[in-house]
Amino acid sequence: MRKAIITAAITGSVHTPSMSPYLPVSERQIIDEVLAVHAAGGTVAHVHVREEANGMPCAEQESFRRIAAEVKSRCDIILCTTTGGRLGEPVSKRVQVATTLRPELASLNAGSLNFALFQTLGKFKEFKFDWEESYLRSTEDFIFPNTFKTMREFLKIFNTTGTKPEFEIYDVGMINNLAYFIGQGVVKTPVYLQFVMGILGGIPATAENLVFLVETARRQIGRFEFSVCAAGNAQFPMCTQSLIMGGHARVGLEDNLYLEKGVLARSNAEQVAKIIRIGRELGIEPATPEEARSMLGLKGLAQVDF
Repeated sequence: MRKAIITAAITGSVHTPSMSPYLPVSERQIIDEVLAVHAAGGTVAHVHVREEANGMPCAEQESFRRIAAEVKSRCDIILCTTTGGRLGEPVSKRVQVATTLRPELASLNAGSLNFALFQTLGKFKEFKFDWEESYLRSTEDFIFPNTFKTMREFLKIFNTTGTKPEFEIYDVGMINNLAYFIGQGVVKTPVYLQFVMGILGGIPATAENLVFLVETARRQIGRFEFSVCAAGNAQFPMCTQSLIMGGHARVGLEDNLYLEKGVLARSNAEQVAKIIRIGRELGIEPATPEEARSMLGLKGLAQVDF
């Protein structure tokens, strides 16, 4: 059977605590969710951290360290740390986790975009915490900055720490950005792409657009592995298409709070179990963490700093 990398994006920086009682926000909740994802057959956990008191996304380095250290002591799942951080986080703070933990895998956003969440405000009448409404509203006038200088500086740090970039591709122009760095010799192939679809400001989550992304990457990059994540109710259809096309899949509460229409997912592990069931119907098994390390050329747990 073919093997696919199944990633769970545990909490992210998009959804706020009022949107779901099952969104993990504390360190303990995030650790428990990662361990449950591993037990369900997940390969990778994509990790953001949040403030303990109110669930606001942050880039607290000791939170990253405590979460990563306990997870490593209890299982061999691959941790993919974010360098996206909280929307509006200073660029220098976003990349700090790469030098703090020297992880095997970390996200690297391949371009700037209007990252909009303000359109969700009409769905919620009350918020648990004061920061939530203003955080969402501010994205009407927000650009998620990932300039060529930013990317070059991030890549230099990743090369120093031996961290494999997971290139987050929100739109087709970002493939061109990455192809430029490959042409300059700054990035070596094969690369690992995460096609992030359905964000307002990025490429819509459609079957045609995923084919377009993959074909464009084949022409401009050549050698790569790809995974797909999609916002909201597009999550499972787009992840299924990715598996059919020979790619990998990312689910998780960062991208979608639901298990099916009208039913909130009670955990990331529920979503992992669902996409694994779908994959098995297609003759695809979830890759183990060790298999994924080989597939992606990761340095291994012995060389991280947590």
